[in-house]
Amino acid sequence: MAMRPLWSLLLWEALLPITVTGAQVLSKVGGSVLLVAARPPGFQVREAIWRSLWPSEELLATFFRGSLETLYHSRFLGRAQLHSNLSLELGPLESGDSGNFSVLMVDTRGQTWTQTLQLKVYDAVPRPVVQVFIAVGGDAQPPKTCQVFLSCWAPNISEITYSWRRETTMDFGMEPQSLFTDGQLLSVSLGPGDRGVAYSCIVSNPVSWDLATVTPWDSCHHEAAPGKASYKDVLLVAVPVSLLLMLVTLFSAWHWGPCSGKKKKDVRADRVGPETENPLVQDLP
Repeated sequence: MAMRPLWSLLLWEALLPITVTGAQVLSKVGGSVLLVAARPPGFQVREAIWRSLWPSEELLATFFRGSLETLYHSRFLGRAQLHSNLSLELGPLESGDSGNFSVLMVDTRGQTWTQTLQLKVYDAVPRPVVQVFIAVGGDAQPPKTCQVFLSCWAPNISEITYSWRRETTMDFGMEPQSLFTDGQLLSVSLGPGDRGVAYSCIVSNPVSWDLATVTPWDSCHHEAAPGKASYKDVLLVAVPVSLLLMLVTLFSAWHWGPCSGKKKKDVRADRVGPETENPLVQDLP
């Protein structure tokens, strides 16, 4: 491609009256995006040029005399494809590909049309991690209920939204007062009728979403299964028994220590008495 027509296009963009439109295009890392070159009805394109405006100004693709060209040195080299309708396809996308782009088109009558587009590239949302925390019951807590806090977290994601869904019911929303920290923490009161009820944490951003599901009643341990004991039952038995064994050990060490020493001395005296008696000393008649 000759340099003179390219510089002519840039000069037209700077000097001639043009029509500017704007739009935002969203995509995710690893995917591809199509930047559509929209133009007015009856606008017959003779020449076109695609450029990156921000964060760096780069030439991406051109159309001149029926020839499509994308082999320009830019961060999209090898990842740009100019279609016959002059739409520019970019991919696979990387996290640093967000920015502003423009296409300048000149028709057969010398009129120009410029369109600007803003591309935002997001990371795909990973599967969240949900943890269940059991609240310590108080006097105000109804019997046979379990107060739990469900914590949801997804790492290294910007512009992420958290929401919760109660499964196996038609109610997909949560009460506002039960949500904390922008929806990452959910407070739920469970009863025996909620044994099989599951809760799903849904994380999403403008281009993707994922979820994780838990059944919080499994962590409550209100009632142990036949033949099995809950961790609370184990603690109620193990802790007193351990304390009793410790007391018995301390008492034994205190009681048998002095007595054991005294007995050793007595045994030694009994053994020394007869052996050290002087055979020359006899009882007088």
